[in-house]
Amino acid sequence: MKYKVGIVSLGCAKNQVDAEMLLATLGKNNFEIVEDVAFSDAAIINTCAFIEPAKQESIEEILELAKLKAEGKIKCLIVTGCLAERYQDEVMKQLPEVDACVGIGANEQIAEIITKTLEGEKQELFPPKDKIALEGDRIQSTPRHYAYLKIAEGCDNHCTYCAIPMIRGKYRSRTIENLVKEAQWLADGGVKELIVIAQDTSYYGNDLYGKPMLPTLLRELCKIEKLRWIRVLYCYPERLTDELIDTIADENKIVKYLDLPLQHCDGAVLKRMNRKGDYESLRALINKLRERIPGIVLRSTFIAGFPGESEEQFEALAQFAKEMRFQRLGCFPYSQEEDTPAAKLPDQIDEDTKQRRAEIIMEQQQLIMEEYAEALIGSEVEVLCEGFDKIAGCFFGRTKGDSPEVDGSIFFTADGIKPTAGSFVKVRVTDYIGIDPVGEMI
Repeated sequence: MKYKVGIVSLGCAKNQVDAEMLLATLGKNNFEIVEDVAFSDAAIINTCAFIEPAKQESIEEILELAKLKAEGKIKCLIVTGCLAERYQDEVMKQLPEVDACVGIGANEQIAEIITKTLEGEKQELFPPKDKIALEGDRIQSTPRHYAYLKIAEGCDNHCTYCAIPMIRGKYRSRTIENLVKEAQWLADGGVKELIVIAQDTSYYGNDLYGKPMLPTLLRELCKIEKLRWIRVLYCYPERLTDELIDTIADENKIVKYLDLPLQHCDGAVLKRMNRKGDYESLRALINKLRERIPGIVLRSTFIAGFPGESEEQFEALAQFAKEMRFQRLGCFPYSQEEDTPAAKLPDQIDEDTKQRRAEIIMEQQQLIMEEYAEALIGSEVEVLCEGFDKIAGCFFGRTKGDSPEVDGSIFFTADGIKPTAGSFVKVRVTDYIGIDPVGEMI
């Protein structure tokens, strides 16, 4: 009998790549992959556990699928990913509906685990986390024209608020040769935009080659003929070397877009986070990037309400965001994560204050992003078409300044030849709605 299996993957794009590798393993082991888990015999929930809202989302998804199991539509539930790895002793105790809970080190054994589970055997398996495969076959779950390339696993930064090193282990880079091979395979399959990811992409190569190798990797990826855009996410500010900046500036295929998770601008707060920098050094870095890479779109994330953050330090953060005018920005209230050093710090801030501070930053950022969209009126931009929006009655896509799933879209009309998903078109911006530009295909 050929069992049907479906997967729900939550959280970040790095987790999504893991899910794609799980699907490929199952496909090779004679399972039938279904898109809708409601029609599966075995449902896998590839969970996230980075912060409290992510944990709650994972638990809610498990409970929703448990209802389908109770109705007899699903035979078994398998929990994988970060929640399983982080709460090894608790998942099946707290959620008896779960039939198997397996850590990230067991990903390559997923076929055997599901088979035993379907035969009625409860499974709990937690091999060392460094057993997770860094590479392997994938079944692409993103639209055909873009894909993520995970260049490393784990993290060595040990930011005091973050549980990732505890969940995912030490930083482990993949070889340049294997990454280029995988990128070529993706390009041959129709991928035109490659998005380079890791917990910290700018650290890439230190463990394997003894020095930062992201610039070298990017230059090799740029040689792949079929790739049109290469996007780099999650670069840490202290590792933005002149070589990396020059590589981004010089290579035409690398879109002038950079994700810099700064988290704060106050030196004392950053020190308590085990991060580097202060208001002046970070301002100098932003100015340097904009000078060396004209037109660059910068995305960042901030944490509001970190333990001990005074009103003055928060006001400095708000002022920094206002002055730097990031085109893309997310600000989140600090999440007190158990077993992290920051959770034990004195002067924890109440939830209402944290939420209020995050909202102040985001209300301010909304105006900045609206002004950015307005400034595009009259310009001509290159757009990667994503498809046709039936509700809006027009086409939509992304500019080089829009990363999929986290940024906005551009909406446009097209007379004559209709663009297809994955095609590149020129659009003249004529207006904007909210923070999304509107235009017409040229």
